[in-house]
Amino acid sequence: MVGEAPKSWQSITIEDYDPAWAARYAAARCSLTEALGDLILTTEHVGSTSVPGLAAKPIIDIDLLLEDTADESRYIPALEGIGYRLVLREPWWHGHRMLVGPAEDINLHVWPRGAPEPIRHRLFRDWLRSHPDDRELYAATKRSLARDTVHRAGDYSLAKNEFIDRILAGTFAEASERSLPGSD
Repeated sequence: MVGEAPKSWQSITIEDYDPAWAARYAAARCSLTEALGDLILTTEHVGSTSVPGLAAKPIIDIDLLLEDTADESRYIPALEGIGYRLVLREPWWHGHRMLVGPAEDINLHVWPRGAPEPIRHRLFRDWLRSHPDDRELYAATKRSLARDTVHRAGDYSLAKNEFIDRILAGTFAEASERSLPGSD
């Protein structure tokens, strides 16, 4: 943890899907591109706000990939210049850094090239986009967990892991079946 925790971490509010979330991501991406330019390998809108129809915390999650995250002097000052604030530094977890946006309504996850976590984020997002039954089950799970962890907001994210792991297992199993001989 770096500095003060964002106020948005103090409570969990799940809202119905808002189509404006995609526009908020697009605006944030534009700002990031202006600030970092060619340092950016890619940006992705991930997390629940990136899945049309999915209820979510109204916080935009963005995966930002750079060549390397170790030399923070190459990107943190530029991000601070557009209002982001570093809140997590996790070099042991694939070089992860996390910043929050000026209004604390954006979680910016910064990863180095080759980090596996952004791939997991995209796989999970894409599964929920194409599997409406799981999307609805995830929404119900999140609403239930938000109620169950109301006095322990920090437990909310951890409590979702079982569901996320099940979805990822299904994603990998489906990919494996497609790669078997005779599965064309």
